Amino acid sequence: MTFWHRLIGAALVFLLVWLLAQLVDWWLARRPVPPEVATRYRFLRRGITAAILIIGLFSALLVIPGVRAVAGGLLASSAVFAVIIGFASQRTLGNFVAGMLIAISQPVRLGDRVVYGGEEGVVEEIGLTYTFIRTHDRARIVVPNEKLASDTIRNASIRGKETNAEVTVQVPLTADLGAVVAGLREEIADEPEGSVFVSSIDGPARVTILAGAANEDAAAHLERDLRLRAHRRLRALGVWG
Repeated sequence: MTFWHRLIGAALVFLLVWLLAQLVDWWLARRPVPPEVATRYRFLRRGITAAILIIGLFSALLVIPGVRAVAGGLLASSAVFAVIIGFASQRTLGNFVAGMLIAISQPVRLGDRVVYGGEEGVVEEIGLTYTFIRTHDRARIVVPNEKLASDTIRNASIRGKETNAEVTVQVPLTADLGAVVAGLREEIADEPEGSVFVSSIDGPARVTILAGAANEDAAAHLERDLRLRAHRRLRALGVWG
């Protein structure tokens, strides 16, 4: 088989793998799948693609007579070469192995709402060596998988997407806080897991309103509604003029 025949064959293999990956991506986009399934698929796809690229690259190089001629020398020194590569890439390999552990044990999954290093965000991508967390201001926290697998992470949605909508309002200390709390509790009486309490009296009093929400987006919408309802109720109570 000639060099060009092998090169065309390798190109066809890469094309088929790419088309298969695109087809599976399209299928997953059309069907809702659990976060754990999407997480494992993304990592598995990247691992298989990287392996095929590496094997294809070495196969293509071995077709060239000049490279094949020195193959014996490379194989003879493979032990030393492996040791050098191992020391040079131990951090990268550690991140790759940590990525596999994350994909299998799944302390975090795609779409999970987490707090890492004091920053809150959503897990956007779990790559072969790095994980990307999208913060509320649309910045990205890029965390090596090895560090992510060994550090403590607060995961608010590991058991479910449910969360709380939370709104805090300030009222003067001269106001009747009991009447304020009672009025706001009446305002959110129909909300699931709703609660109202005085969270601080340092300076102006702070009253916190909590209500259950199905997910983070629903919580954001509910918080906007709760602010308007709290303002209307407090004006009706005469707390705010």
